[in-house]
This record gives sequence, C-alpha cells and structure tokens, in this order.
Amino acid sequence: MTALAIDVWDAAARARIEALQWSHAQRLLETGNVVILEWGTWSRSERHALWAGARALGAAVELHTMTAPVEELWERIESRAAEHPPITRDQIEQWQEQFETPTEEELALYDRPLIKDLS
Repeated sequence: MTALAIDVWDAAARARIEALQWSHAQRLLETGNVVILEWGTWSRSERHALWAGARALGAAVELHTMTAPVEELWERIESRAAEHPPITRDQIEQWQEQFETPTEEELALYDRPLIKDLS
C-alpha cells in the first residue's frame, strides 16, 4: 500500500487490495501453483473462508502462525517508525486481545507443512 501511495489505515482500500490478491491467488491455485497469503487473518472466520476457498480448488492448505510479546512488537514498531499516524502501544495491546489464536480443532483442518531436507 505504501508503494502505491495508499494510506495503510484506509480499511476500504485494504479490503479491495486483499480481494484482488485473493482473486489472483485463486487463479494461481487453479493452475497448480503455490500461493502464500501473508496478511492479518486474525479471526477463525477469516482463516476459514480462505481455507474453504483454497480447498474448493483442490489445493493443500497450511497455516503458519507466529507470536511475539507486546514488548517485542512495540520495539520493532518504534524502531521502524514507518506508520503515519504512528501505531501506539495501546493499539498493539488491543489488537493482541482481538486475535483469535487457532485452536487444536482449527489446526487439525490444515495440512501439515511440507518439509524438505536440503542437506
């Protein structure tokens, strides 16, 4: 969004971009390509919609998540200093509360990651 001079806080623009990315990803999946979607799917319903769409196309679907303490996130955001207006520590704490950590039941829907020994 920054490269396109679009305000990163513009939720409507973000939704249009993600819809375009998902549409393109589906076309790639239909032709057997591997796709990585890396945007905040904070809720189970968001993740499930993408999972179901990819499964409907016959694609394997993996879910990779990462966690970090609020302090680490805050330090990274402060050092990056890229957002305008800046992200606040309170926002990080609120967002952490909003994130729905995948349950074992949800994780069971996904394929195990393919690991290739490159040695």
